[in-house]
Amino acid sequence: MTKTAFLTGGTGFVGANLARALLASGWSVRALARAGSDTRNLDGLPLEIVRGDLNDSLLAQSMRGADAVFHCAAHYSLWRRDRDALFRNNVLGTRNVLRAAREAGVGRTVYTSSVAAIGAKPGGAVADETYQSPPERLIGAYKLSKYLAEREAFEAVEAGQDVIIVNPTTPLGPWDRKPTPTGDLLVRFLRGAMPAVVETGLNFVDVADVCRGHLLAYQRGVAGRRYILGNENLSLRALLARVGKLAGRSAPKLAIPVWLPLGVAWIDETILGRLGFEPKIPVEGVRMSREAMYYDTARARTELGFDPRPIDGAIDAAIRWFAENGYLARRRELNA
Repeated sequence: MTKTAFLTGGTGFVGANLARALLASGWSVRALARAGSDTRNLDGLPLEIVRGDLNDSLLAQSMRGADAVFHCAAHYSLWRRDRDALFRNNVLGTRNVLRAAREAGVGRTVYTSSVAAIGAKPGGAVADETYQSPPERLIGAYKLSKYLAEREAFEAVEAGQDVIIVNPTTPLGPWDRKPTPTGDLLVRFLRGAMPAVVETGLNFVDVADVCRGHLLAYQRGVAGRRYILGNENLSLRALLARVGKLAGRSAPKLAIPVWLPLGVAWIDETILGRLGFEPKIPVEGVRMSREAMYYDTARARTELGFDPRPIDGAIDAAIRWFAENGYLARRRELNA
């Protein structure tokens, strides 16, 4: 019998890829989308789009009959002006989605958190699911909102609800329409607009593997457990070297001290933003770059059978998708 998934965040990067993974695995999909939102990431897919909001009081009605809820929706912003929206969507929205799933009698919910909720270990050490940065050390309102949203999930589990938490690292791949900050970084690099980098590091993973991890979490996960869905710990310089090799472009050789973009960001967001100019560099984004965010995925590999592939395929898919969708002004430079 075909299972039905109720999916939030399907119009976004991870959600659009997860919708495709669910359909390919034989699921029927209902995707929640706000009225008037951009649904191009779901164009042509054999699924039902349900109009609504994360905080709708009648959300349970739309979930009735679903076998699982995959809650991928989140508001992502590093701008300090968006603190209220982050709390409303990520924390209160998650509380309402979990409540609705409980009222609708949905058997299992897979909640897409983030390693942002776990935080970074000092000194660039590798963290796993057992680590938790003190909330006061989480940089920025976005990370704090994801931490607080996880508290909602843990409280739901304590009350008897079946909720699995997955914590993707930094996904790469197609359908990054907004794009995400990492996608925007790739676009700027491929356009030749990145002469230098800040020395930092992240864990990168193919977005297709993140989606497979969601399905494995549904099948094999333990309620109340976190599962980091990641793969390769790389410096930003090393990532761009991999991108450059595939795109026929040299990676930046210059490194800039973090105080320089931090100062620019402060002026951009604090002064120019108040004068009515649209800021380009968020202070909290620069502050995050001061910490290498490296993670260990052993739990997901052992308990879920998570087996991510090298990220080169995801990089290539991202390059091609950005090129085909008009993000790259100089496509002829790409080996596509």
